Amino acid sequence: MSLALAGIDDFHVHLRQGTLMRAVTPLLAKSGCRLAYVMVCLLTVPVQPNVADMRLPAQPNLKPPIRTTDEALAYKAQLQQLAPGVEFLMTLYLNPELTPDEIRKAAKAGVKGVKSYPRGVTTNSDSGIESYTVYYDVFRAMEEVGMVLNLHGEIPSDPSNDVCVLNAEERFLKHLAQLHADFPNLKIVLEHATTKAAVDMVKSLGDTVGCTITVHHLQLIVDDWAGQCHHFCKPVAKFPHDRDALRGVISEGHPRFFLGTDSAPHPRHTKESVAAAAAGVFVTPYVLPYLATILDSFGAIDKLEGFATRFGRAFYGIAEPAAAAAGVRAVKLVKAASGAGLRVPEEIPFVDDDGIQRSVVPFWAGKELPWTIELE
Repeated sequence: MSLALAGIDDFHVHLRQGTLMRAVTPLLAKSGCRLAYVMVCLLTVPVQPNVADMRLPAQPNLKPPIRTTDEALAYKAQLQQLAPGVEFLMTLYLNPELTPDEIRKAAKAGVKGVKSYPRGVTTNSDSGIESYTVYYDVFRAMEEVGMVLNLHGEIPSDPSNDVCVLNAEERFLKHLAQLHADFPNLKIVLEHATTKAAVDMVKSLGDTVGCTITVHHLQLIVDDWAGQCHHFCKPVAKFPHDRDALRGVISEGHPRFFLGTDSAPHPRHTKESVAAAAAGVFVTPYVLPYLATILDSFGAIDKLEGFATRFGRAFYGIAEPAAAAAGVRAVKLVKAASGAGLRVPEEIPFVDDDGIQRSVVPFWAGKELPWTIELE
């Protein structure tokens, strides 16, 4: 069995900085990725936990995060040099210094969206939002120029209000509904949904609300990351019925749900830290074999092309490349016989900015995947 594609579009990816950026960015093209929607928070090393409240003090994913048009374009130029065949779409970081004028400037320069992180929720999110109302002038400008609001859909953990990683996404959804009600023409994407409640909410809202789903959340549940640092991410994988809802909306071919891997490479030692494991799962090098293997497992291999190549572009209003529009199929997925598939390596080595040999552990390290990829 085989499947030919023009390539895939990843509408949520982290590409880091420095030597790690230079190690992971070229892997996009090798994985069959033709478009990368770049999130503006990178990461470095997690800090020691705050013993007083047992929460990680947050720090930005990009240090500093991308706050201006000029910074976004400079970062894009670095990425383009490393992967010249990939189309990079850039975002800005929602922060108190962001103005309507900067939004207009960004839109003219081709920046596609603005990313919001609730304070303290994810790796390096110390500058995250606490209230959306203070940004309403910014959202009005985004609505006018057609920029997309990308939401990390969780509220911060708060034991006094019974909020933790397992219900943080569901508690956030009322904010999504309110933003859509207040800005019905603003395109909003709920990023990396993990719950049935999120799927139901997005489906209930208008055509201007979309949703990304990651590869790993289509496979993992709570039992798979509890005690397994390389499966730990934010938002965390939830219950079997939540995973079933993610799989179900792909099986039905819903056009407002599309691929955003949230692929987030971390040096191995930061994932395996005794103090606190860095949050993120790295899928970029083998995203298509992962996706084919998982979708095939629940009878949805025929939905892969829409989910990974067409729906995201349609939602963002991004034209197909000329080659794809002409029917050129640049990627071939082949289902191999047992024992002849792709063996995911245990780790991917790189040398860090201090000259120290490091590695990144990919998702499903050591596992044999039945689906392999061939690039034309």
